[in-house]
Amino acid sequence: MTKKRKHQEDFQKVKLKVGKKKPKLENATDTTFKTKTIQIPEQLKEDGVLPTQNRKLNIKDLLSQMHHYSPGVKHNALLGLKDLLSHYPFVIDAHLSNIISEVSAVFTDKDSGVRGAAVHLLQFLASKIRAEQIAPFFPLVSAHLSSAMTHISEGIQEDSLKVLDVLLEAYPALLTDRSSILLKNFVELISHQQLSKRLKSREKLSWMLSVNPNRRVTSQQWRLNVLTRLKKFLQAVVDGSSEIEDEGLQEQKDNPHSVRNPICISWKVHANNQQHIQLFENGGLRPKINSSFRLRSLASVMDSAEKGLSSAENLKGFIEIIIPLLIECWIEASPAQSAPILGNLLESESQQLMQQVLSIIHLLWKLTKRHDETYKMELWLRMNYLVDFKHHFMRHFPYSLQETVKHKKKDSYKGNKCCVTSSNSVDHLLLNLTLCDIMVSLASTSTLQIDSGWLDMIRKFVTDTLQDGSKLNSKQVNRLLGVTWRLMQIQQNKVATEPLIKAVYTLYQQRNLLFPVRTLLLKFFSRVYQKEDLRTQRIRSRSKVLSRWLAGLPQQLALLGLRNPELSNQLIDIIHSAASRSNKGLLQSLQATAARIYAGLTLPVAWQGSCSLWVMLAFPRPRLPAGLLACLSRCCIMGRMSSDLAATLIGILHMRSSFAGWKCQVQDNSVNDVDYFSFLFSTLIGFSREELTSLQGIRGKPHVSQTQLSPVRLYLTDLDQFLHHWAVTEMVCHSLSTIPSQSQCFDILQTGICKYLVGLVVIPDSTAGSVLCAINKLLDQACILSDNLHKFLASCTLDKEDAEHVQKRDMLWGSCISALALLPRLLKLMLQSLQVSRICREELPVVAQLLRLLMQHGQLRSHMITNEFLVQQIIKDIMTLKSGEVQEQWLTDLHYCFNIYLASHPQGPGPVNAVY
Repeated sequence: MTKKRKHQEDFQKVKLKVGKKKPKLENATDTTFKTKTIQIPEQLKEDGVLPTQNRKLNIKDLLSQMHHYSPGVKHNALLGLKDLLSHYPFVIDAHLSNIISEVSAVFTDKDSGVRGAAVHLLQFLASKIRAEQIAPFFPLVSAHLSSAMTHISEGIQEDSLKVLDVLLEAYPALLTDRSSILLKNFVELISHQQLSKRLKSREKLSWMLSVNPNRRVTSQQWRLNVLTRLKKFLQAVVDGSSEIEDEGLQEQKDNPHSVRNPICISWKVHANNQQHIQLFENGGLRPKINSSFRLRSLASVMDSAEKGLSSAENLKGFIEIIIPLLIECWIEASPAQSAPILGNLLESESQQLMQQVLSIIHLLWKLTKRHDETYKMELWLRMNYLVDFKHHFMRHFPYSLQETVKHKKKDSYKGNKCCVTSSNSVDHLLLNLTLCDIMVSLASTSTLQIDSGWLDMIRKFVTDTLQDGSKLNSKQVNRLLGVTWRLMQIQQNKVATEPLIKAVYTLYQQRNLLFPVRTLLLKFFSRVYQKEDLRTQRIRSRSKVLSRWLAGLPQQLALLGLRNPELSNQLIDIIHSAASRSNKGLLQSLQATAARIYAGLTLPVAWQGSCSLWVMLAFPRPRLPAGLLACLSRCCIMGRMSSDLAATLIGILHMRSSFAGWKCQVQDNSVNDVDYFSFLFSTLIGFSREELTSLQGIRGKPHVSQTQLSPVRLYLTDLDQFLHHWAVTEMVCHSLSTIPSQSQCFDILQTGICKYLVGLVVIPDSTAGSVLCAINKLLDQACILSDNLHKFLASCTLDKEDAEHVQKRDMLWGSCISALALLPRLLKLMLQSLQVSRICREELPVVAQLLRLLMQHGQLRSHMITNEFLVQQIIKDIMTLKSGEVQEQWLTDLHYCFNIYLASHPQGPGPVNAVY
């Protein structure tokens, strides 16, 4: 029985003996293997076409890794892309389509590290890719962005705002083209749709704020983040629209006195038919065509959804959705009604949220102004939202910022008292000013009585802020003055406007104001003055504060001097505008401070083309004093104005003198004849008596030309100074040539030259050229030159310019030739004073060149033939003084010219014997 059972067992236990190997099983797997080395040299070679990064991966390899399932691989691929493209920027242009598509696809990646690397790479690409390059691929980027903003994952939504920041910074215009889709995404980020019972009949959906407890930040912080981006997006929409006027103090479209860029006109060029000036019937830079027909804009042919906020219907729809949500955000952040201790103090986070709410509403209000029916839009806004704004916004107005100060809790009452303090900073001003700007835009003259309650609150706040004396930045002042201007337009009687103007003037009188702030204040006062001047004389009521401000402008300009040329430019423009309207107080103040203004004024280069300051001289004024003319002369010759502006000034003074040639009799000319000649002579010389005296002690290069040819040496001026003085000289010579009695004018000029220039050892080269130019213009047969003037002019024509100043040489040489051709005696005196024995041997080539040029000039040919004996004697002296037996080239040229031009003449003596 036992043996039989043993044979029937299925699994028999095998007994293993010690020292014996275990037998192999029948179903055992053979795990042995053999290996051999495989060489792939072709695959290890670097791609010779595509550059690689430090891991030897090219652009194709990195882009292919973007589809990998592992977040680490995709993260490394993004880092590698940034490294590769930073070292090889040309790869971006070749693979731009693939790079944009792959990077945009990971906006919705599940891993936060991958999304962060994608944002950094996108920020790097934005600095390398221009808008016109990425424009064909931007719909794809916008689609991925929209997908990320509406994603179910909170982390992806948060990172989508970072992508939005990069695109708003780099490509605002491209992003705003997709406004219809992105605006709906903004709304969905902070709210959700809910079917309202009240609106069931209309089949519309209402929106309400959503709360998500799964977010890493609070609901209020999340809404603040979203609203901050929405504000930036709307700001980009506003900036991209050229039809929207900027906030603050910009001129209205229908204002005929709005500031426009002037057209620079050169009358000389226009007189030669080289510049065409287009004039329009109704004035301005653009033609105004009165027509009952109107061209349809390109936006009208697009679908309503594609128009975005450019469509009035879409804008109204978005306002109807976003305004209730913004009011709910405001209610959450506004101060509690049951906290009398807090009052209208705000925490920092609440203040930021409320600021974003008001900024978005303010931008939407600006967008409504670009549509044709602005009045209907404003009426619709007032009818729908004024009640809510008054109830929620103006309830705790004005708002201030709350600071929390940590103290030890000794007493609960004292702790509450110390815990909340009003901040002394002015950060809360922007919140209040934005609210004021929104509210005053809903008011008008017709609704003044209804809105008087909250308008008085705003008026009091604006007045107190202006008179407070706090340091305000330019943005706050711009908004503040914009509200002030709107208040003055709503209520235009003097009782209401005078306190506002006085408050602005209080701020204007503060010292050390920033330049942008001072500029805004000047524009405001200028605009108020222009608006006041447009009224008829019967209803005009001058503001005393405005008259005081105008009368003080000339004194401010005199005190400002050279410290701020741009501010001086603005003051000059306003003074000119008021002077053209014959403001009596301004003209009296300008008369008292004119000399101080011109003495210390340097005109900015950007303003010089308009010549506005000097046109003031053309207005009726008393006689110009001699001191003022002296200041004007210094302005002309010291480079404080351009040569064209100086020429305009000289022309104005000439027209106001007795030599203008008016057909009708002009009594009491504002420029005295003696003072006028003194002005012209001082401007012609270009240097004062003190400056000429100080030049006599200067010796040596590079200031004074080193030559012994003439007893008078030239002081070498800068090329720019020389050219400026030469241009001014031409205008002075033109004014002198128009004087009827030329002989008397020449005698006055000759007396001045002999009195102030004859006897000087060093004379500026610009002065020498100006004197020669004036002599050539005024000299005629009736003029008689004195011996002193002859000798002085002969000395001036003998000197030479250095090779470094060759640009002046042609102009001076032309004046010398003209003078020598007009005055034969001057050429003779020059040749007689040319004593070769006094000069050094190094200057012999210079003398030879001078003689050769005189002989070659056609105008002097007859005069040189007359003085052939003097020329021959000079050449003999040169031969005697020259050492060496070798004939140099300059001497050969001199003999050749003498034999050709003088010796060959039948009346002259024989040629000079020379060895060639």
